[in-house]
Amino acid sequence: MPPASLPSSLVPPALAPSAPAAVAPAVRCWAVVPCGGTGSRAGAGGPKQYRPLGGQPLVMHTLAALGAVPRIAGMQLVVAPGDAVLATAILPPGCMLQPEGGTTRADTVQAGLRALAARGAAPQDWVLVHDAARCLVSPAQVDALIDACLADPVGGLLALPLADTLKTASADGRVAATVDRAGKWLAQTPQMFRLGLLTEALGAAGGAVTDEASAVEALGLQPRLVVGSAQNFKVTWPEDFALAEAVLAARSQPATVARYGDGRCEASPLPPRVLY
Repeated sequence: MPPASLPSSLVPPALAPSAPAAVAPAVRCWAVVPCGGTGSRAGAGGPKQYRPLGGQPLVMHTLAALGAVPRIAGMQLVVAPGDAVLATAILPPGCMLQPEGGTTRADTVQAGLRALAARGAAPQDWVLVHDAARCLVSPAQVDALIDACLADPVGGLLALPLADTLKTASADGRVAATVDRAGKWLAQTPQMFRLGLLTEALGAAGGAVTDEASAVEALGLQPRLVVGSAQNFKVTWPEDFALAEAVLAARSQPATVARYGDGRCEASPLPPRVLY
């Protein structure tokens, strides 16, 4: 005869079935690539992000580098309304073409943030905003930024300490003053902040900000500086294209690939450095 079961009220706590523990949702990383510029300074005869570089549009190198970072769950490539240049292009997995760019960089990034939220990105998820024209960023640099910022309460950005002497100019094109370069940094991208925080910061800052860190700083916060690379420059002037071509060509050389691995990556014998 099977033993009688105890009433539930008499079952010892150690034997009672426990309720499943609440599992916090995993925090994910996403990327937004604002790609609505006109290329007026680059002299490219059109948007610089589409100028051929190494056999394909410049921005495709940018997307390839971000797409090679496994921790990035998805990307929004935000282009100007009506821009169909990449409509038939094969984009990296998880990359969505979004022809909803705004009149300013901040507007364009905000459009990307809204699209990520619609895709299921949560306010606590991280978003890496990266310039389309910084086509020489390496997956290793992106990973270094993620490693440095995942546990940070604010977020951060790739940047370089200023090495050159800095001058201010007068209206007639003469030197007005020499600026102390101590503590000065050149901001790069990606810039990595939580979706909720970045949405709030850009909404409060308006369209005048030129990068995401500035908007976050306006809230009284201090983003972390993570040392980047001089090769992660923004293709801006006509001569920059030749330099970018040279870097891409060097990375594809068999000796470079044999020594460092993937030709898209830039290797360094030093570990990533985090400042401040």
